[in-house]
Amino acid sequence: MAGGAITAARALVEEHRRGATFRPFAATFGIACVADAYAVQREYVRLEMRERGTGVAGYKVGLTARRMQQMCGIDSPIAGVVLRDRVYASGVHLNAAAYGRVGLEFEIAVRLGRDLALDGGAPARAPAAPAVIAAVAEAVDAVCPAIEIIDDRRADYAGLEILSLIADNAWNAGIVLGPFARIWPDLAALAGTIAADGAIIDRGSGRDVLGHPLQSVAWLAGHLAETGTTLRAGDVVMTGNLATTKFPERRSDYRFDLLGLGAVEVSIEA
Repeated sequence: MAGGAITAARALVEEHRRGATFRPFAATFGIACVADAYAVQREYVRLEMRERGTGVAGYKVGLTARRMQQMCGIDSPIAGVVLRDRVYASGVHLNAAAYGRVGLEFEIAVRLGRDLALDGGAPARAPAAPAVIAAVAEAVDAVCPAIEIIDDRRADYAGLEILSLIADNAWNAGIVLGPFARIWPDLAALAGTIAADGAIIDRGSGRDVLGHPLQSVAWLAGHLAETGTTLRAGDVVMTGNLATTKFPERRSDYRFDLLGLGAVEVSIEA
């Protein structure tokens, strides 16, 4: 749907510029399947990069935890692109008014030390073969606690559908990275706590991400291979939310701790 993808992507750019509320749009633009949705996403990201004068910093994998799939009513992972000018260091202050509705997701991020190509990736739920997890681990240079910034533009989750969500770059609006570690414990066993203004509000663990965060990376590598793309050295991959999205309703300080790895912080200004 080459011509249709361009039309849909241009409409998305305009919606974001106007701050329009997110409403499912796949049927309007003839987005009939997942491949169509990713074609629109690629064109939308291309337009955004051209307008912003930036490039690709990496990728996000979303809807990797059962709790998130239940929240969105979607039962499979999705991928999006992270732009370089939307990568922030821990401690950043973000203005909620710059987003339709800002949401925060609490994740393990990995940085690739070399290119990673996997023909089939890994199934979304079945445990990946140990050899696949080992291949991913060998390609990873460092890991860190991270927070993904999403902008759901005040979406109604009761009517959410996967094709429109994918086309809208899986709602990625940036990432906040903690300090990277080159030596790390078992990622599946990592325990995470999420605090707002000093009070713990949720918990999760690495195994909540498709059973193992590196399975998320394997899934992404296989997904990219289907479109002729490869994970490259230096790419950062957000592996998926350990809990559920938090939507700050006032000025708040958030901290995400991963026991044995470190912490990352972000402040949301009202």
